[in-house]
Amino acid sequence: MAGTAAADTIPSHSSDKAPAATAVTTATSGVQADVVKAARSAAVANAAATGVTSADTLNVKDVLTDPEGKRHVRFERSQHGVAVIGGDLVVHLDAKNSYLGVTRSANRQVTVPSVTPKLSASDAAAKAAASADGTAAGKPELVVDARADKAVLAYRVTVTGTPKTEAGAAHSVLVDAASGKVISKTPLSDAFISPALKAKLREQGAQAAPRTNTKPLPGPVKPAAGAFPAQATGSGSSIFVGNVPLITTQTAKSSFTLKDPSRGNAETRNAGRQQLGTFAGGKAFTDSDNKWGNGAASDAASAAVDAQYGITATFDYYKKTFSRNGIKNDGVGPHALVHFGSNVGNAFWSPDCGCMLYGDGDGKTFKQPLVALDVTGHELTHGVVEATANFQPTRVDDDQNQFGEAGSLNESFADIFGTGVEFATNNPANPPNYLLGEKLGLQQTFLRRLDKPSLDKLEGTVDFWDEGSYDREVHAGSGVSSHAFYLLAEGSGKKTIGGFTYDSPTSDGSTVTGIGRDKAEQIFYRALSRYLVSTSDFHDARKATLQAAADIYGQDGAEYKAVDAAWAGVNVTEANTPSTNANLKR
Repeated sequence: MAGTAAADTIPSHSSDKAPAATAVTTATSGVQADVVKAARSAAVANAAATGVTSADTLNVKDVLTDPEGKRHVRFERSQHGVAVIGGDLVVHLDAKNSYLGVTRSANRQVTVPSVTPKLSASDAAAKAAASADGTAAGKPELVVDARADKAVLAYRVTVTGTPKTEAGAAHSVLVDAASGKVISKTPLSDAFISPALKAKLREQGAQAAPRTNTKPLPGPVKPAAGAFPAQATGSGSSIFVGNVPLITTQTAKSSFTLKDPSRGNAETRNAGRQQLGTFAGGKAFTDSDNKWGNGAASDAASAAVDAQYGITATFDYYKKTFSRNGIKNDGVGPHALVHFGSNVGNAFWSPDCGCMLYGDGDGKTFKQPLVALDVTGHELTHGVVEATANFQPTRVDDDQNQFGEAGSLNESFADIFGTGVEFATNNPANPPNYLLGEKLGLQQTFLRRLDKPSLDKLEGTVDFWDEGSYDREVHAGSGVSSHAFYLLAEGSGKKTIGGFTYDSPTSDGSTVTGIGRDKAEQIFYRALSRYLVSTSDFHDARKATLQAAADIYGQDGAEYKAVDAAWAGVNVTEANTPSTNANLKR
């Protein structure tokens, strides 16, 4: 139901975070070129709706074609050659390339009086580094920041060496190119454990007791025969999910590498307790008998088994469920670095590395690597979000906590599809459920959950939307759309699913009947990949999922009505949609 995708190979430069190129090619590149040409023409011809001006250049990020024939071209905008943050848009066409409509992040025309800065690049770099307490600033790049009610010319500077930051120590800092004011500081890595949660756990003196699943490995694995390199079947003893099969690369008669050629060369490497900036800097895991790990953290390969199992399971989930071939839909398998940094009690999706980063624990709260399956599914979904809607937080505080509804959607979609990975994998040693982080051993027995998010007392996650969502910490705010997804999939009230008991409320006491997880996933993925943009809020997500349901199942179908009921169940309705100005708060 998800359709196929193709795009020009054009770097993306309109995120507050570091740019990440989306490169997707297919054999039908000529057809796709016609779609892109039609979308560009439609954007100009319908300027009143799209906000495109003669000063704008539309850079293709993605092209998606639905099974029903509709086409969706996602553009990132530059103005007078300067990248626009918050200027992204998706042009929708029918099967004959006629214009159907647009989804845009800036609901007004984006203009700046000049793209000539008053502040020097060197001064911008110095201000950026000072604001983030960094030791090094990269080359400043001019951008137009269109996220607030007035577009501003700014410098974007990547700052590294920030002592407060646990991993990567990198931020994307925006500095007003006229006044020198720091507009925003956004960490480049998406962490599973937020700074606020980490501080709370340490204040409580909490010590996680992870639910591990150590088992001895079976007998020797028979090596492949023939020319090398060759695909081989091995086995691994993981920390969290017991013994698992692994596809590896055999490089010689008795030499194997933890790289899966059947899944776009998905690979896990060893960071050697260093904070590496690139995946290439990691050391490949090699083995002589294709048996990996001993099920305990004492063997460096054990965490690698969990990571490799997780990244390949996530790859499979997206491909089998949505026909998405890799995180960027370019056929490239995910990458992971385990044993990242010293005393790092977290796991991260790193856009600048384009890979997963797993610490070994901080020795205080977390004493095991955070390589659980749903953690990996969650974090790699941040990569999928980056390649599609690219939700951006409204603001980031000095402790690196992120706020706002778009950022909450980022965390929510990561939770939704992180649980999806668990259900699709269906490993008895890691029973699927609507809980996140249940393997980490927190006293709460989970970190977040989708059925009744407010049971998460650690982060103060909410069940329902209210005006506080405009500026709520993103993990706390994520409960709104996560809860809507659960209601759509399973419905409200008490039920037991796969041995887990749930009791999901609604904001108005109404009864919601679920349509099943499979349909709910298709609707939410269609919305993410086609109808949501970097500044989308919860009400935008409601509209996007309604449109997705109409696309797939028809506007008169039970699925469409269930989507409307699910959002009403979390107090997101057409009637309480905020004004445009309210959505511009930051």
